[in-house]
Amino acid sequence: MGFRMERDELMLNVTARQDLMTKIVETLMVVVEDAKFVFKEDRLQVTVVDASHVAMVDLKVDAKAFDTWEIEESELALELKKVKELLSVGAADDMIEMALNRDALSLRLGKINLNLRPLDLSTVNSPNLPNIEIPSSIEINGTALSQALRMSRFVGDLVNFSIDANAFTVHVQGQPDSVNVSFSKEDLASLNCASPARSQYSLTYLVPLAKLFSSVGTVKLGFGESFPLRIEFSIMDGAGEVTYFLAPRVESDY
Repeated sequence: MGFRMERDELMLNVTARQDLMTKIVETLMVVVEDAKFVFKEDRLQVTVVDASHVAMVDLKVDAKAFDTWEIEESELALELKKVKELLSVGAADDMIEMALNRDALSLRLGKINLNLRPLDLSTVNSPNLPNIEIPSSIEINGTALSQALRMSRFVGDLVNFSIDANAFTVHVQGQPDSVNVSFSKEDLASLNCASPARSQYSLTYLVPLAKLFSSVGTVKLGFGESFPLRIEFSIMDGAGEVTYFLAPRVESDY
């Protein structure tokens, strides 16, 4: 079984489990509908930013996580919804074969062969990551943080993160309800705080991401007074690394 296009014509020939491909697509769809995939010798890298430039995701997946990785270094822009539709009909251990020649992409799942025309690369934004020294950080259990954020969404749209030398706190004030979750230094894998700080972020952006790291052992979270929020975690047993940035809400925003 193979693709109609000759192997020596392929720019890439990649095979991966359905659960890995699904995790990649779902991670990116937290922020965007279209994405530019950059295939490098040792990894897949995708960096995306939403249309309002509020949220950004950088995803790196080691080439070793793929069952087949035969590539010329190349870039490929795709509409994520179409890829997700193919993935949705498969099971976790099904294999997804991806082949690209100069003109067309072929995705195969079992006997299903989906031919897609890639998007024009110039129409898909691939931003540079911000180079920011964020003053405070914690390492926290992914399930605990996910539960706090998802519960907060029932009360309000904006969450306040605060930190000092002894604790990290998640607080949402609604009308009239509120949610407050405090994690002491002992509850956390690590806590580094240069000075006490508080910053506010949108739960509209955070809650979809929280669903992705709900089963992750450790999530690293960094922020500061009116600093962007940075969240880092691994996917698929360390095969991939996700870095997420979210702009803070400031007084002029509301």
